[in-house]
Amino acid sequence: MENCIFCKIINKEIPCYKIYEDEYTLAFLDIAKDVDGHTLVIPKKHCTNILDADEETINHLMHTIQLVSNHYINKCGYAGINILNNNNACAEQSVMHLHFHIIPRNENDQIYVYPKFPGAKYPIEDTLKKLKIN
Repeated sequence: MENCIFCKIINKEIPCYKIYEDEYTLAFLDIAKDVDGHTLVIPKKHCTNILDADEETINHLMHTIQLVSNHYINKCGYAGINILNNNNACAEQSVMHLHFHIIPRNENDQIYVYPKFPGAKYPIEDTLKKLKIN
C-alpha cells in the first residue's frame, strides 16, 4: 500500500531496528520507546488486520511470533511475554497493517498491559446466545 508506514518499512523506504526477517514476515523494535524490547511483528503481505488476512499469512505470523518470543525467553533473559493485537480503529488499531506486539516481561517489572474492564453488562447466557457459532 502506497501510504502504509509498515509497507514502507518492508520496502526499505524507512529504516527499522530489525530483530528477525524471513520471506513472509518482519519483526522489529517499536520506536515508541515505551517498554524495552517492545517488538512489532508484521506480514510482508499487506492486510489491514486479522479480519481480512488469509490463513497462510496468519500461520507465518504465528510462527515468527513464537520464534521471536522463544528467543527472548531462552536467549535474552526475559521471564515471559505479552502478545497484543488490535483490530479496527474502535479497538485502538492505529496502523492499518496487520501487526502483533510482543512485550518482553520480567518478574515484578510493574508493566500492566491488560486493560481494566468495567464489568459485563449482560448475563453470560445472553452473551452465549449472541456469540455462539452453530
